[in-house]
Amino acid sequence: MKKVAVILSGCGYLDGAEIRESVLALLALDIEGIEYSIFAPDMQQHHVVNHITGEPDPSASRNVLQEAGRIARGEISPITELKAEQFDGLVIPGGFGVAKNLSTFAFKGAEGEVDPVVVAVLTDFKTSHKPIGAICISPALLALAFGDLQPTLTIGSHAGTAAEIEKTGAVHQVCETNDCVIDTTNRLVTTPAYMDDHANLKDIFQGITKLVKGMVALSK
Repeated sequence: MKKVAVILSGCGYLDGAEIRESVLALLALDIEGIEYSIFAPDMQQHHVVNHITGEPDPSASRNVLQEAGRIARGEISPITELKAEQFDGLVIPGGFGVAKNLSTFAFKGAEGEVDPVVVAVLTDFKTSHKPIGAICISPALLALAFGDLQPTLTIGSHAGTAAEIEKTGAVHQVCETNDCVIDTTNRLVTTPAYMDDHANLKDIFQGITKLVKGMVALSK
């Protein structure tokens, strides 16, 4: 595995990409000597949340691509330019942006839909037999997109979210924060990260590191 695409859903865990998960994923890739390119949809966020109060700010509006550019230090491209043929794998950090901007899972659960452009990207990697790593709530995207294939996924131990994921046809496996679940048949690797609000950074990094190593093993 030489190069991986990373999809971000904004900047900030309540309305975009989870910043810590995003940075730790990039670090884990770097440690493995894997080059990466970062992408995000050029679209408006579902809403903007004040990360101190936790409340939406109806007067604010932000663009997912521009916000994700904060994490990417400006080195980012629209997701419409992402071609699976140019990469060996795909990583999607979590954050509520995944469930609000990349899909409607936050509002409709198992009845939700994934953004058509995101679905196309996921399908391209899947049909190319290239591994996909999904962190935190991002496995919900895989459940919505590939539930009919009964993939084995994890979002940790959150019973309500796990139940919604299983309604899609996916199989949920309970997993500790510092570990990951590898579906060798479907070439999917998932790890819980901040699905546990009280998780510590060390365990999250261990889980993400195992996810990256799992992707490397699947690509051989």
